[in-house]
Amino acid sequence: MEFETLCLHADNNIKDEWGTLSMPICQSATFVHKSVDDNGEYSYSRLSNPTRSHLENTVKALENGSVCVAFSSGMAAITAVSKLFKNNDHIIASDDLYGGALRLFRNFSEIEGVEFDYIDTSNIDLVLGKIKKNTKAIYIETPSNPLMQVTDIRKVARIARENNLLLIVDNTFLTPYYQRPLELGADIVIHSGTKYLGGHNDSLAGFVVTKEKELGDRIIYISKTIGANLSPFDSFLIERGIKTLPIRMDRINDNAIKIAQFLSKEKKIKKVYYVGLESDKGYEINKSQSSGFGGMISIELESEELAKHVLGSVKIFQYAESLGGVDSLITYPMKQTHADLPKEERDKRGINERFLRLSIGIENVNDLIDDLKQALEV
Repeated sequence: MEFETLCLHADNNIKDEWGTLSMPICQSATFVHKSVDDNGEYSYSRLSNPTRSHLENTVKALENGSVCVAFSSGMAAITAVSKLFKNNDHIIASDDLYGGALRLFRNFSEIEGVEFDYIDTSNIDLVLGKIKKNTKAIYIETPSNPLMQVTDIRKVARIARENNLLLIVDNTFLTPYYQRPLELGADIVIHSGTKYLGGHNDSLAGFVVTKEKELGDRIIYISKTIGANLSPFDSFLIERGIKTLPIRMDRINDNAIKIAQFLSKEKKIKKVYYVGLESDKGYEINKSQSSGFGGMISIELESEELAKHVLGSVKIFQYAESLGGVDSLITYPMKQTHADLPKEERDKRGINERFLRLSIGIENVNDLIDDLKQALEV
Protein backbone atom coordinates (compact mmCIF):
# COMPACT_ATOMS: atom_id res chain seq x y z
CA MET A 1 0.00 0.00 0.00
CA GLU A 2 1.06 3.59 -0.60
CA PHE A 3 1.73 5.82 2.41
CA GLU A 4 -1.58 7.72 2.26
CA THR A 5 -3.46 4.42 2.32
CA LEU A 6 -1.32 3.01 5.13
CA CYS A 7 -2.32 5.96 7.31
CA LEU A 8 -5.87 4.62 7.23
CA HIS A 9 -5.48 0.90 6.63
CA ALA A 10 -2.08 -0.23 7.95
CA ASP A 11 -3.84 -2.30 10.59
CA ASN A 12 -7.32 -3.36 9.53
CA ASN A 13 -7.38 -6.09 12.15
CA ILE A 14 -10.33 -4.67 14.12
CA LYS A 15 -12.39 -7.50 15.54
CA ASP A 16 -15.63 -6.82 17.35
CA GLU A 17 -19.23 -7.92 17.05
CA TRP A 18 -20.39 -4.52 15.77
CA GLY A 19 -17.99 -4.22 12.82
CA THR A 20 -16.66 -0.82 13.88
CA LEU A 21 -14.79 1.20 11.25
CA SER A 22 -12.67 3.15 13.76
CA MET A 23 -10.72 1.31 16.44
CA PRO A 24 -12.76 1.58 19.67
CA ILE A 25 -11.28 3.01 22.85
CA CYS A 26 -10.65 -0.06 25.00
CA GLN A 27 -10.80 1.70 28.36
CA SER A 28 -9.93 -1.27 30.52
CA ALA A 29 -7.03 -1.58 32.95
CA THR A 30 -7.15 -5.38 33.03
CA PHE A 31 -8.51 -8.31 31.03
CA VAL A 32 -10.08 -11.61 32.02
CA HIS A 33 -7.76 -14.58 31.43
CA LYS A 34 -9.12 -17.34 29.23
CA SER A 35 -7.83 -20.07 31.53
CA VAL A 36 -5.08 -20.89 34.01
CA ASP A 37 -2.76 -21.71 31.12
CA ASP A 38 -3.95 -19.08 28.66
CA ASN A 39 -3.82 -15.38 29.53
CA GLY A 40 -5.08 -14.41 26.10
CA GLU A 41 -3.60 -11.71 23.86
CA TYR A 42 -4.15 -9.01 26.51
CA SER A 43 -3.84 -9.24 30.28
CA TYR A 44 -3.02 -5.76 31.65
CA SER A 45 -3.00 -2.39 29.89
CA ARG A 46 0.45 -1.38 31.07
CA LEU A 47 1.73 -4.34 29.07
CA SER A 48 -0.54 -3.94 26.06
CA ASN A 49 -3.95 -2.64 25.13
CA PRO A 50 -5.98 -3.24 21.94
CA THR A 51 -6.34 0.47 21.10
CA ARG A 52 -2.64 1.12 21.68
CA SER A 53 -1.63 -1.99 19.75
CA HIS A 54 -3.65 -0.82 16.77
CA LEU A 55 -1.85 2.53 16.83
CA GLU A 56 1.56 0.88 17.26
CA ASN A 57 0.91 -1.33 14.24
CA THR A 58 0.08 1.75 12.18
CA VAL A 59 3.21 3.71 13.15
CA LYS A 60 5.36 0.60 12.69
CA ALA A 61 4.08 0.27 9.13
CA LEU A 62 4.60 3.98 8.38
CA GLU A 63 8.26 3.79 9.49
CA ASN A 64 8.74 0.32 7.95
CA GLY A 65 10.00 -1.06 11.25
CA SER A 66 9.77 -4.35 13.15
CA VAL A 67 8.54 -3.12 16.52
CA CYS A 68 6.79 0.06 17.68
CA VAL A 69 6.09 1.04 21.27
CA ALA A 70 3.80 3.97 22.12
CA PHE A 71 4.63 6.10 25.17
CA SER A 72 2.84 8.77 27.17
CA SER A 73 5.03 11.56 25.71
CA GLY A 74 8.00 12.15 23.47
CA MET A 75 10.21 12.52 26.54
CA ALA A 76 8.98 9.17 27.86
CA ALA A 77 10.06 7.64 24.55
CA ILE A 78 13.52 9.24 24.74
CA THR A 79 13.84 8.12 28.38
CA ALA A 80 13.07 4.52 27.40
CA VAL A 81 15.78 4.60 24.73
CA SER A 82 18.25 6.08 27.23
CA LYS A 83 17.73 2.98 29.39
CA LEU A 84 19.49 0.88 26.74
CA PHE A 85 22.78 2.33 28.00
CA LYS A 86 24.74 1.86 31.22
CA ASN A 87 27.66 3.21 33.22
CA ASN A 88 30.78 3.95 31.07
CA ASP A 89 28.87 3.74 27.77
CA HIS A 90 29.58 6.64 25.41
CA ILE A 91 27.10 8.36 23.07
CA ILE A 92 27.78 10.86 20.30
CA ALA A 93 24.85 13.29 20.07
CA SER A 94 23.89 16.29 17.99
CA ASP A 95 24.81 19.51 19.80
CA ASP A 96 21.54 21.09 18.66
CA LEU A 97 18.88 19.02 20.39
CA TYR A 98 15.48 19.67 21.89
CA GLY A 99 16.10 21.15 25.34
CA GLY A 100 14.17 18.38 27.10
CA ALA A 101 16.47 15.73 25.64
CA LEU A 102 19.53 17.67 26.77
CA ARG A 103 18.04 18.05 30.25
CA LEU A 104 17.47 14.28 30.45
CA PHE A 105 20.95 13.37 29.25
CA ARG A 106 22.77 15.86 31.44
CA ASN A 107 20.80 15.52 34.66
CA PHE A 108 20.05 11.82 34.59
CA SER A 109 21.99 9.79 32.00
CA GLU A 110 25.32 11.48 32.74
CA ILE A 111 24.77 11.15 36.51
CA GLU A 112 24.20 7.42 35.90
CA GLY A 113 27.61 7.24 34.23
CA VAL A 114 26.78 7.50 30.54
CA GLU A 115 29.25 9.74 28.69
CA PHE A 116 28.18 12.17 25.95
CA ASP A 117 29.98 14.15 23.28
CA TYR A 118 27.73 16.86 21.79
CA ILE A 119 28.91 17.82 18.30
CA ASP A 120 27.67 19.09 14.96
CA THR A 121 26.69 15.70 13.50
CA SER A 122 26.29 17.27 10.06
CA ASN A 123 30.13 17.29 10.04
CA ILE A 124 31.01 13.66 9.26
CA ASP A 125 34.68 14.14 10.15
CA LEU A 126 33.67 15.33 13.62
CA VAL A 127 31.53 12.22 14.08
CA LEU A 128 34.42 9.95 13.10
CA GLY A 129 36.80 11.79 15.38
CA LYS A 130 34.62 11.27 18.47
CA ILE A 131 34.30 7.47 18.26
CA LYS A 132 35.93 5.71 21.22
CA LYS A 133 36.22 2.10 22.41
CA ASN A 134 33.21 2.54 24.66
CA THR A 135 31.03 4.38 22.11
CA LYS A 136 27.68 2.62 21.81
CA ALA A 137 25.43 4.94 19.80
CA ILE A 138 24.98 8.07 17.71
CA TYR A 139 21.90 10.15 18.52
CA ILE A 140 20.70 12.75 16.02
CA GLU A 141 17.82 15.03 15.17
CA THR A 142 17.54 15.98 11.51
CA PRO A 143 16.48 18.69 10.97
CA SER A 144 17.56 19.64 14.48
CA ASN A 145 15.64 21.70 17.01
CA PRO A 146 15.78 24.71 16.75
CA LEU A 147 18.69 25.50 14.36
CA MET A 148 17.51 23.12 11.60
CA GLN A 149 20.88 21.44 11.10
CA VAL A 150 20.69 18.55 8.64
CA THR A 151 22.68 15.36 9.20
CA ASP A 152 23.34 12.91 6.37
CA ILE A 153 21.59 9.82 7.74
CA ARG A 154 23.10 7.46 5.16
CA LYS A 155 26.67 8.52 5.91
CA VAL A 156 26.24 8.41 9.68
CA ALA A 157 24.49 5.04 9.37
CA ARG A 158 27.49 3.69 7.48
CA ILE A 159 29.82 4.93 10.23
CA ALA A 160 27.57 3.36 12.86
CA ARG A 161 27.45 0.05 11.03
CA GLU A 162 31.24 -0.09 10.52
CA ASN A 163 31.80 0.58 14.23
CA ASN A 164 29.00 -1.60 15.60
CA LEU A 165 27.07 1.38 16.96
CA LEU A 166 23.36 2.08 17.19
CA LEU A 167 22.04 4.99 15.15
CA ILE A 168 19.09 6.70 16.84
CA VAL A 169 17.17 9.33 14.86
CA ASP A 170 14.51 11.68 16.18
CA ASN A 171 12.18 12.01 13.19
CA THR A 172 9.61 14.31 14.80
CA PHE A 173 10.08 17.28 12.46
CA LEU A 174 9.63 15.46 9.13
CA THR A 175 7.51 12.44 10.13
CA PRO A 176 7.62 9.16 8.17
CA TYR A 177 5.63 10.85 5.43
CA TYR A 178 8.69 12.86 4.41
CA GLN A 179 11.58 10.86 5.89
CA ARG A 180 12.09 7.21 6.89
CA PRO A 181 15.38 6.87 8.76
CA LEU A 182 15.16 3.08 9.18
CA GLU A 183 15.23 2.72 5.39
CA LEU A 184 18.31 4.97 5.34
CA GLY A 185 20.21 2.79 7.83
CA ALA A 186 19.07 3.90 11.29
CA ASP A 187 18.36 1.34 14.03
CA ILE A 188 15.89 3.32 16.14
CA VAL A 189 13.45 6.10 15.29
CA ILE A 190 11.92 8.32 17.97
CA HIS A 191 8.86 10.54 17.62
CA SER A 192 7.11 13.03 19.78
CA GLY A 193 3.69 11.94 18.59
CA THR A 194 2.30 15.04 20.29
CA LYS A 195 3.48 16.97 17.27
CA TYR A 196 2.72 16.17 13.62
CA LEU A 197 1.48 12.61 14.08
CA GLY A 198 -1.34 13.74 16.39
CA GLY A 199 -1.46 17.09 14.68
CA HIS A 200 -4.12 18.85 16.74
CA ASN A 201 -2.40 19.93 19.98
CA ASP A 202 -4.86 17.89 22.04
CA SER A 203 -2.84 14.91 23.30
CA LEU A 204 0.66 13.89 24.34
CA ALA A 205 2.38 10.84 22.87
CA GLY A 206 5.77 9.36 22.01
CA PHE A 207 6.98 6.48 19.85
CA VAL A 208 10.02 4.28 19.53
CA VAL A 209 10.30 2.21 16.34
CA THR A 210 13.11 -0.29 15.81
CA LYS A 211 14.49 -1.88 12.69
CA GLU A 212 15.22 -5.22 14.36
CA LYS A 213 12.85 -7.23 16.55
CA GLU A 214 15.48 -8.10 19.18
CA LEU A 215 16.12 -4.42 19.86
CA GLY A 216 12.39 -3.77 19.86
CA ASP A 217 11.86 -6.49 22.44
CA ARG A 218 14.31 -4.68 24.72
CA ILE A 219 12.26 -1.48 24.35
CA ILE A 220 9.08 -3.43 25.13
CA TYR A 221 10.68 -4.78 28.31
CA ILE A 222 11.76 -1.27 29.33
CA SER A 223 8.29 0.12 28.61
CA LYS A 224 6.45 -2.44 30.70
CA THR A 225 8.95 -1.90 33.52
CA ILE A 226 8.93 1.89 33.71
CA GLY A 227 5.24 2.00 32.79
CA ALA A 228 5.06 5.25 30.81
CA ASN A 229 2.76 3.81 28.16
CA LEU A 230 0.18 5.64 26.09
CA SER A 231 -3.40 5.58 27.37
CA PRO A 232 -6.22 4.08 25.26
CA PHE A 233 -7.91 7.46 24.82
CA ASP A 234 -4.73 9.22 23.68
CA SER A 235 -3.99 6.26 21.40
CA PHE A 236 -7.37 6.84 19.78
CA LEU A 237 -6.68 10.55 19.31
CA ILE A 238 -3.23 10.01 17.77
CA GLU A 239 -4.58 7.30 15.46
CA ARG A 240 -7.29 9.70 14.29
CA GLY A 241 -4.69 12.39 13.67
CA ILE A 242 -2.51 10.09 11.57
CA LYS A 243 -5.37 9.53 9.15
CA THR A 244 -4.92 13.09 7.83
CA LEU A 245 -1.12 13.26 8.21
CA PRO A 246 -0.25 13.42 4.47
CA ILE A 247 -2.85 16.10 3.75
CA ARG A 248 -1.75 18.22 6.70
CA MET A 249 1.96 17.84 5.97
CA ASP A 250 1.58 18.84 2.32
CA ARG A 251 -0.35 21.98 3.26
CA ILE A 252 2.09 22.83 6.06
CA ASN A 253 5.09 22.25 3.79
CA ASP A 254 3.67 24.48 1.04
CA ASN A 255 2.84 27.22 3.56
CA ALA A 256 6.27 27.04 5.17
CA ILE A 257 8.15 27.42 1.88
CA LYS A 258 6.20 30.57 1.02
CA ILE A 259 6.57 32.02 4.52
CA ALA A 260 10.32 31.29 4.61
CA GLN A 261 10.73 33.01 1.24
CA PHE A 262 8.84 36.02 2.56
CA LEU A 263 10.89 36.17 5.77
CA SER A 264 14.19 35.88 3.90
CA LYS A 265 13.40 39.18 2.13
CA GLU A 266 12.49 41.10 5.29
CA LYS A 267 15.22 43.59 6.26
CA LYS A 268 14.43 43.34 9.98
CA ILE A 269 15.24 39.63 9.95
CA LYS A 270 18.97 38.86 10.09
CA LYS A 271 18.73 35.12 9.37
CA VAL A 272 16.14 32.51 8.41
CA TYR A 273 16.69 28.87 9.31
CA TYR A 274 14.61 26.66 7.01
CA VAL A 275 15.82 23.59 5.15
CA GLY A 276 13.41 24.27 2.28
CA LEU A 277 15.34 27.36 1.19
CA GLU A 278 17.84 26.55 -1.55
CA SER A 279 20.32 28.86 0.21
CA ASP A 280 20.24 26.68 3.36
CA LYS A 281 23.43 24.63 3.77
CA GLY A 282 21.40 21.50 4.54
CA TYR A 283 19.08 21.85 1.55
CA GLU A 284 20.72 19.32 -0.77
CA ILE A 285 21.28 16.67 1.89
CA ASN A 286 17.73 17.04 3.17
CA LYS A 287 16.42 16.77 -0.39
CA SER A 288 18.46 13.60 -0.96
CA GLN A 289 17.02 11.78 2.07
CA SER A 290 13.50 13.15 2.38
CA SER A 291 10.58 14.10 0.17
CA GLY A 292 9.69 17.34 1.96
CA PHE A 293 11.00 20.11 4.18
CA GLY A 294 8.38 20.30 6.91
CA GLY A 295 6.90 23.27 8.71
CA MET A 296 9.58 24.41 11.16
CA ILE A 297 11.24 27.80 10.65
CA SER A 298 13.54 29.70 13.00
CA ILE A 299 14.48 33.35 12.62
CA GLU A 300 16.90 35.79 14.15
CA LEU A 301 15.56 39.34 14.31
CA GLU A 302 17.54 42.57 14.42
CA SER A 303 16.86 43.22 18.11
CA GLU A 304 15.49 41.76 21.32
CA GLU A 305 12.87 44.51 21.39
CA LEU A 306 11.57 43.49 17.98
CA ALA A 307 11.44 39.82 18.96
CA LYS A 308 9.31 40.64 21.99
CA HIS A 309 7.17 42.99 19.93
CA VAL A 310 6.45 40.20 17.43
CA LEU A 311 5.51 37.79 20.22
CA GLY A 312 3.07 40.32 21.63
CA SER A 313 1.65 41.44 18.28
CA VAL A 314 0.83 38.29 16.33
CA LYS A 315 -2.88 37.62 16.01
CA ILE A 316 -3.15 34.34 14.07
CA PHE A 317 0.14 32.84 15.22
CA GLN A 318 -0.18 31.85 18.88
CA TYR A 319 2.66 32.39 21.35
CA ALA A 320 2.86 28.89 22.79
CA GLU A 321 5.18 25.94 23.26
CA SER A 322 5.04 22.80 21.12
CA LEU A 323 4.75 22.46 17.35
CA GLY A 324 3.35 20.34 14.56
CA GLY A 325 -0.35 21.04 14.95
CA VAL A 326 -2.85 22.53 12.53
CA ASP A 327 -2.50 25.89 14.33
CA SER A 328 0.51 28.11 13.65
CA LEU A 329 2.59 28.69 16.77
CA ILE A 330 5.52 30.94 17.64
CA THR A 331 8.01 30.09 20.38
CA TYR A 332 10.76 31.93 22.28
CA PRO A 333 13.30 29.09 22.74
CA MET A 334 15.50 30.92 25.26
CA LYS A 335 12.51 31.15 27.63
CA GLN A 336 10.70 27.96 26.67
CA THR A 337 12.17 24.90 24.93
CA HIS A 338 15.81 25.70 25.77
CA ALA A 339 15.41 27.62 29.02
CA ASP A 340 17.41 25.00 30.95
CA LEU A 341 20.42 25.38 28.67
CA PRO A 342 23.11 27.65 30.21
CA LYS A 343 23.10 31.13 28.67
CA GLU A 344 26.67 30.76 27.43
CA GLU A 345 25.70 27.67 25.44
CA ARG A 346 22.54 29.27 24.09
CA ASP A 347 24.45 32.34 22.97
CA LYS A 348 27.19 30.25 21.37
CA ARG A 349 24.59 28.41 19.31
CA GLY A 350 22.67 31.56 18.41
CA ILE A 351 19.63 30.79 20.57
CA ASN A 352 19.59 34.33 21.91
CA GLU A 353 17.11 37.06 22.83
CA ARG A 354 16.52 37.77 19.12
CA PHE A 355 15.76 34.16 18.16
CA LEU A 356 12.22 32.87 17.50
CA ARG A 357 10.91 29.51 16.27
CA LEU A 358 7.79 29.20 14.12
CA SER A 359 5.65 26.13 13.62
CA ILE A 360 3.60 26.65 10.48
CA GLY A 361 0.02 25.40 10.43
CA ILE A 362 -2.65 24.85 7.80
CA GLU A 363 -4.23 28.33 7.80
CA ASN A 364 -4.38 30.36 4.60
CA VAL A 365 -0.77 31.29 3.82
CA ASN A 366 -1.64 34.87 2.90
CA ASP A 367 -3.27 35.40 6.29
CA LEU A 368 -0.15 34.04 7.99
CA ILE A 369 2.17 36.29 5.99
CA ASP A 370 -0.04 39.32 6.66
CA ASP A 371 0.04 38.48 10.37
CA LEU A 372 3.83 38.40 10.38
CA LYS A 373 4.00 41.61 8.34
CA GLN A 374 1.92 43.57 10.81
CA ALA A 375 3.79 42.08 13.76
CA LEU A 376 7.11 43.22 12.29
CA GLU A 377 5.92 46.80 12.07
CA VAL A 378 7.14 48.95 14.95
